[in-house]
Amino acid sequence: MNPAMLYSVLVAAIIFEVLGTSAMQAAQHFSRLGPTVMMVVCYAIAFFFLSYTLRFIPVGIAYAVWSGLGIVLISLVGYVAFGQKLDLAAMLGLGLIIAGVVVLNLFSKSTFH
Repeated sequence: MNPAMLYSVLVAAIIFEVLGTSAMQAAQHFSRLGPTVMMVVCYAIAFFFLSYTLRFIPVGIAYAVWSGLGIVLISLVGYVAFGQKLDLAAMLGLGLIIAGVVVLNLFSKSTFH
């Protein structure tokens, strides 16, 4: 499969995971039906897309990219949408996660089967 297309599928998985996690925050311990349903649907789609990428990318690499970028994006959503603050240590840690994902994708020979 074309690497650009494969990474598009992985990005879709990440986006749906972030949407699902955002809906989980809005669901308030599953007390709100709409966000709860959205969370379940988004996670199902995210795992479907992630599982597809595992046919071509080793699980460790795919999961590192998926979880790493998901953490960064959900931190930004938390900051913008939910007013959650990020201190300097949190921002430095997020920067290190981004650096790790970049190193994996630019320098690792393990990214594709």
